[in-house]
Amino acid sequence: MQIRTLTALECTKLLTANRVGRLACAKDGQPYIVPIHYAHADNHLYAFSMPGKKIEWMRANPLVSVQVEERGEGRGWQSVVVDGRYEELPDRVGHKLERDHAWSLLSSKHSDWWEPGALKPVAPPVADSAPHVFFRILVVAVSGREAKD
Repeated sequence: MQIRTLTALECTKLLTANRVGRLACAKDGQPYIVPIHYAHADNHLYAFSMPGKKIEWMRANPLVSVQVEERGEGRGWQSVVVDGRYEELPDRVGHKLERDHAWSLLSSKHSDWWEPGALKPVAPPVADSAPHVFFRILVVAVSGREAKD
């Protein structure tokens, strides 16, 4: 098996081609990892969630990582790790364009993009209509590896 480092362009292509990753965050020295649905654009990973542990922890410590992988032929695989910064897109003046952009990217990527959030957001998002939290991860650094038989 050969393992090689992916180029930045190959990492970006893998991020763009996929929609599920594993988000890692930490609070008080304790790591936490959870799968998320996302859309990649503009050097960001866009996602949404209901309030809960990951949102609370990312608010407390915005430094996060996201891992995305693809299985290849045989025992082959590709994996990308993003080191990034959590940025909440609150439902208030000054963030409407960013939230609308996130909504557009997520809904165009896959028809059931909202399912991991447990409750489909109202379209278009209306202030105080639901507790959904739209956010993005600024891609600060990206690295990846590939294994081939």
